[in-house]
Amino acid sequence: MQQLVECVPNFSEGRNTAVYTAIADAIRSVRGINVLDVSADPDHNRTVVTFVGSPADVEEAAFRAIGKAAELIDLDHHTGEHPRIGATDVCPFIPIRGVSIEECVALANRLGQRVGDELGIAVYLYGNAATTPEREKLSDIRKGQYELWKSEVETNPARQPDFGPAQAKTWGATVIGVRPFLIAYNLFLNSHNVETADKIARAIRFSSGGLRYVQAKGFLVDGQAQVSMNLTHFEKTPIAQVQEMVRREAAHYGLMITKAELVGMIPQKALMDSAKYYLQLDDLHMEEQVLEYRLQETQPEEDPTPYAFLDAVAAKEPTPGGGSVAALAGALAAGLAQMVAGLTVNRKKYAEVEAQAAAVLAEATSLREQLTQAITEDAAAFDAVMAAFRNQDVSEAVRESQIQQATIGAAEVPLKVAQMSYRAAQLAGEVAQIGNINAVTDATAGVLLAQAAVETAVLNVKINATSVKNKQLVARWQTETANLTQETAALVQRIKAVAAQRGGFT
Repeated sequence: MQQLVECVPNFSEGRNTAVYTAIADAIRSVRGINVLDVSADPDHNRTVVTFVGSPADVEEAAFRAIGKAAELIDLDHHTGEHPRIGATDVCPFIPIRGVSIEECVALANRLGQRVGDELGIAVYLYGNAATTPEREKLSDIRKGQYELWKSEVETNPARQPDFGPAQAKTWGATVIGVRPFLIAYNLFLNSHNVETADKIARAIRFSSGGLRYVQAKGFLVDGQAQVSMNLTHFEKTPIAQVQEMVRREAAHYGLMITKAELVGMIPQKALMDSAKYYLQLDDLHMEEQVLEYRLQETQPEEDPTPYAFLDAVAAKEPTPGGGSVAALAGALAAGLAQMVAGLTVNRKKYAEVEAQAAAVLAEATSLREQLTQAITEDAAAFDAVMAAFRNQDVSEAVRESQIQQATIGAAEVPLKVAQMSYRAAQLAGEVAQIGNINAVTDATAGVLLAQAAVETAVLNVKINATSVKNKQLVARWQTETANLTQETAALVQRIKAVAAQRGGFT
């Protein structure tokens, strides 16, 4: 079963399209991530992005988004209706399929460490990932918002972050955590009196004696009073129960609900539970009687075999060719290193190497993405050479210059693949030595694949170098490719011996 984690980061910008689009694009730049929703709210000046993917891919996408938000958002110049403490205000992880709460907590800790160390952002952990009971609630961490945090973080011990520097920066702090699925649900009233909306919110929210798992506050949005709510556990406090309580409280003030608003995503089960309530289908068996559920049960598992790429390689076209295949082999090597590291982190047996394995996991994830991108980069570099040869619209001297530049590019792409593949071999070798012993041969397979990638990529460098006139550049390539080939071969022999020793075979 494919592991799926949902991430729903909230960014303190909902008015500047260029800013929140750039953040969403940073998330989309991670292959394997599915961005489900980008919901920008100009009144709250806040954007909520919902995306899903494997734990490692989600971790990388969240890191890139947090970095981009810190680059583009200045909290000193931010105003909005919604409370906030940072550019990336909150970044929760929600286990969806094949992932435990504990695994998501480990993910939150890894991301928090990386954000603090590499981006210099103060990080607080909340929800299931909280390090103290006082930090379980997001509202407690965010008390006083950015302005109070900025004035206290360097002097108040209670504001000491879990990761990163205790320094006031214009990007503020980021709160990372783990929680059950949260539904952001707003109800509008036929009134412009925000005080009444706030009275209703106080009556229904748990902190004021209302419904468990309901957070609520009154707002004025587009001239209409709104009861804005976060439903933090819809299975224990269903939407229908919340809806009816708001309806009764509104009627007390002579008001009615005019419309509802959903921010972000909602699980299908939440809607089905509401349908059961309002249609009085108390005996409805959703898994058996709802068509979509039955269809999901009968759908076969998605076949991961890359048929399209294999067919493209086998076709009578020059691209994708050996260079692209080398990049794929390197990506597979990094993927195996990532897999074995993922099977090592958060395991009691390997607690002593947790930090080392987590570092391999993070770097291998990024390396796999870069090598995957190189598959098309190599084909594009070859196509650029062919285009330069065919260009008859320029002088012979210009054409020759273009051919030389394109050929250099066609050599430098596989050189980069060889360099990255050697690094993938190192990572796979590292995790073969310290990682989950049950996957030692998988890590070793990663080293062997990386060797194939290095040697294949080096061949492409060499063949292109024969047409390059810059002999100094060619000499540098020759030295580097020789070193990469020799060092990878030596690494292969060492790790094969490690695999035999740890695996108990000869």
